Amino acid sequence: MQYGFAIDQRTCIGCHACTVACKTEHEIPVGQFRTWVKYVEKGAFPATTREFGVMRCNHCTDAPCVKICPTKALFKRDDGIVDFDGDSCIGCKSCMQACPYDAIYIDENTHTAAKCNFCAHRVDQDLEPACVVVCPTHSIWVGDLDDPDSGISRLVSTNPTAVRAPEQGTGPNVFYLGADHAVLDPLAAPVDDTYIWARPDKQRLEAARDVYGDTASDARTTLNTAHPRPWGWRVTTYLWTKGVGAGALLLAAVALIVGVDLGAAGRFVAPALAIAGAASTGALLVWDLKRPERFLYLFLRPNLTSWLVWGGVALCACTGVGLLWLLFGDLSFLRWPAIPVAVLTAGYTAFLFGQAEGRDLWQSPALFWHLIAQAGTVGAGALLVAAPFAGLDATATRFLAWGFAGSAVAHLLFLALEYGGHHAGRGAALAARSVVRGRYAAVFWFGAVLPVVAAVPLPFLGSAGGVLAGLLVQAALLAYEAVYVRAGQDVPLS
Repeated sequence: MQYGFAIDQRTCIGCHACTVACKTEHEIPVGQFRTWVKYVEKGAFPATTREFGVMRCNHCTDAPCVKICPTKALFKRDDGIVDFDGDSCIGCKSCMQACPYDAIYIDENTHTAAKCNFCAHRVDQDLEPACVVVCPTHSIWVGDLDDPDSGISRLVSTNPTAVRAPEQGTGPNVFYLGADHAVLDPLAAPVDDTYIWARPDKQRLEAARDVYGDTASDARTTLNTAHPRPWGWRVTTYLWTKGVGAGALLLAAVALIVGVDLGAAGRFVAPALAIAGAASTGALLVWDLKRPERFLYLFLRPNLTSWLVWGGVALCACTGVGLLWLLFGDLSFLRWPAIPVAVLTAGYTAFLFGQAEGRDLWQSPALFWHLIAQAGTVGAGALLVAAPFAGLDATATRFLAWGFAGSAVAHLLFLALEYGGHHAGRGAALAARSVVRGRYAAVFWFGAVLPVVAAVPLPFLGSAGGVLAGLLVQAALLAYEAVYVRAGQDVPLS
């Protein structure tokens, strides 16, 4: 059984009755929407046309929001409806990153995730969703798509239909009849400088400068809802903090295995950085939750398909290994578990971002190894800053210099691969273009790339050069992560 929607845009008059009914039924705060009507205009006056599109959750067959939710707050019912449990939500916003349709928001009243849930409480009473009842032109159809005799199945099977973002492979169960391509494809109609009754939100206006759109039809979005970036500076910073801690622990463990004595830098600084990096990362992640008092649900109600859960495990393990190292010294058995723990701590975000199906830039198969290179760069850089005070011999200094240079060069090569190579999706290509040639280009080249290039030879020029190199790459990685996190979320999804 799979409940779904069919939206007949051939008869839709764009009256917003579905939006109003939905907001009334669910007491949705002003400015937030579970279903809304998008307007797209094409052509130049007087030969213009206006197209409508009813936007909402697609109740996907393979729902990415369900997989990424760390506490099972989002779940798929036996009838195919993707519903949510506000009492289990911690407000991590990962579901918003996973949804390729901009369908999920954080309710301003409850501070938990919410979206269209097919009016499940009405369905359970054999009633139709509120939007269906109120539609004056019978443009919204609902029913069991798996039942060939249902009205919606007959409608969908006997008419040409389209779905939003089919390339994401989520199996959307909202089918559109007669919808214009420019309505369904958010990259085909960038926002105009103004909407019909309002101004677009700042993020959409900025992103529109990098969206080329369909020049032949001159399509532009003239009414839509605001969808701000779910993740901001805390996530940007956490990518750096865990990189420093994991990278320092990884280099210290490798040094012990190859027989290099890093002195106080290995004995005290590296484990202290591991503890501080993992603990501050955890603190930033809890701070970023909309319901931080529920953070323990991550472990008490875990969804083991979510990499947010396994990331929490990795951070705890990194803190634990660092603490044991700091308390009891370079115990021989610690060097071996320290390596996988450090690697997982640095790299788990690649799997988490991989579950963020709505952010094409973050889907790179090389991201895991890139995160390891980043961690090696800033971890070695932090140890180089401490090196003059640790009394290292020439062998230890040379080990740190080569570890730093190798990681930094690998980081630069991954940047070249990511932004100079082919991108599988248009969303990733658009985000990459905004990084290297668009509004983020100055920060990317002068704040993230050139400082790392300049820092690579510095550790070989003496201790002062090592300190300078170590400081340069910390700032450079923060600059890069700020660009990377923002650009990935800027591509319009609705």
